[in-house]
Amino acid sequence: MLKDLGVKPFVFPMPVLMISTYGDNDKVDVMNMAWGGICAENMVALNIDEDHKTSENIKKRGAFTLSVADIPHLKEADFFGIATGNKMEDKFERSGLHAVKSSRVDAPVVTEFPLTLECKVVECQNTAYGFRVLGEIVNVLADENVLNEAGKVDCTKLNAFVFDQFQNGYYAVGEKVGQAWNSGVPLMK
Repeated sequence: MLKDLGVKPFVFPMPVLMISTYGDNDKVDVMNMAWGGICAENMVALNIDEDHKTSENIKKRGAFTLSVADIPHLKEADFFGIATGNKMEDKFERSGLHAVKSSRVDAPVVTEFPLTLECKVVECQNTAYGFRVLGEIVNVLADENVLNEAGKVDCTKLNAFVFDQFQNGYYAVGEKVGQAWNSGVPLMK
């Protein structure tokens, strides 16, 4: 029997994405966010509050990087969701992580994260539903350790985790349970 839970933002899994930007004086800022993702073949959409330091930086610089956090850096990724750059000047430094400047956009790349999308801002939208950033993916960087023999990202090597909005937990991702555009083929007959 189905139970009515009302209006909740319940979708599973939710990505755990790290948005990295530069603030004033090229200060690295990283924010943990779950309400966003791919919205077209070469586009991402970020739904974040406009009062975040990251939002301010995105509007000023017109660029950001979007990284997939991995389990070895779960503590730091969670910290980026707890701490705010508006109140903590040394937020990134406290994490102990490292960043280099992207060669394609005006944003930092956190070197410890295994997969990073370099994005330029296409549009910032203020709607009745909140602040939204649309970014064009101009390049993807991947740690060689997460690539398969064909040079493609192997999600079992990413060591990624997802967010559970039901109970505020993080869960590991990686076990393959089917093949897209193939597992349902028998039902086509």
